[in-house]
Amino acid sequence: MKIRLILPALLLFLSLSLSAICPSGDRDTLINDGPYYFLSDDTLRVIWIESGTLHKGYLLPGIKNDKMLPAGMSLSYLELTRVYGISPNYRQRYNRVDSIAVISDVHGYYDTYINHLISNGIIDKDLNWKFGKGHLVFLGDAFDRGEKVTEILWHLFRLEKQASKSGGRVHFILGNHELMILAGDLRFNNEKYMKVETITGIPYPVLYSENSVLGRWLRTKPVMITINDILFVHAGISPELVKKGLKINKVNQIFHERIVGKDFYSFNDDDDDLDFLSGNDGPVWYRGYFDNNALTISSLDSILGFYEKEHIIVGHTPQRNITTLFGNKIFGVDTGMGFGQPGYMLFYKNGHFYKGSITGLRSKL
Repeated sequence: MKIRLILPALLLFLSLSLSAICPSGDRDTLINDGPYYFLSDDTLRVIWIESGTLHKGYLLPGIKNDKMLPAGMSLSYLELTRVYGISPNYRQRYNRVDSIAVISDVHGYYDTYINHLISNGIIDKDLNWKFGKGHLVFLGDAFDRGEKVTEILWHLFRLEKQASKSGGRVHFILGNHELMILAGDLRFNNEKYMKVETITGIPYPVLYSENSVLGRWLRTKPVMITINDILFVHAGISPELVKKGLKINKVNQIFHERIVGKDFYSFNDDDDDLDFLSGNDGPVWYRGYFDNNALTISSLDSILGFYEKEHIIVGHTPQRNITTLFGNKIFGVDTGMGFGQPGYMLFYKNGHFYKGSITGLRSKL
């Protein structure tokens, strides 16, 4: 069912009672979720769920409130509202980075995500950044399947700031499931978030509307980036994309301005770029690297040559292990975390690639 993101409906809800009790039929499965922040004039209005009960609050300039954030985080009004002033970076090119870590397709499995980051030296036991000047690439698909999506998003939100202060970076690359949720496609959403809709009275995508902190933050994120001689994209770059001559900055711009948060099922078939980029050969849906004989070495070399890179790293298509193709020119790093598997991370250090397990054991690829 298509869901339109209607801000007035949200504002009407936020003007209602301070709390609502979870229906009696759900008392045996009480849930926690949130918080969800929305900017109204200069006030951050917030809702969150504790033990199945909905709460409402607000945050004003100069105030911190740990209670309204998951996992004991502390973020100020300024840190939360800065997302409303961020202009997207379409170019997304980074060079001279000697340490890169990649994790992909965690799909709400927060514990697996956290255990990987701790064991592999990205964060400490208090969940704070310890990767120095390294770059962490989150290769898309935080949403759907698992039941701790919100926790993953807030952790990445905070980690992004911590990494920047240390000279490092966190890159959140949009996947197809981010686009699906923002467009109102809930077919893979965990049952928990159906209950969140019931308790809040708000359609799930509206919780990530452009007026929300997390929704605005996600809308600033790119679809493609490069670091050193590596191109990162959630699903892949098809030969057809190269034939269109679309460079990275143009792809990111089109997604930001015309696709992300839009109902891509209703795009006009006459709009060729939108139809293509949001389709099966576009960068968030393509699976051609892992179809038998779908990609030749000459086609791959044309793709790499067009973007002037040596490697492509993708998620999206689940594998039992990190998969390398064409002599390490392609890495597939979706290793089933979103289906309850421990999975693997990919690491790059001084020109070499490594596979990292959830125990922290690494092996060279």
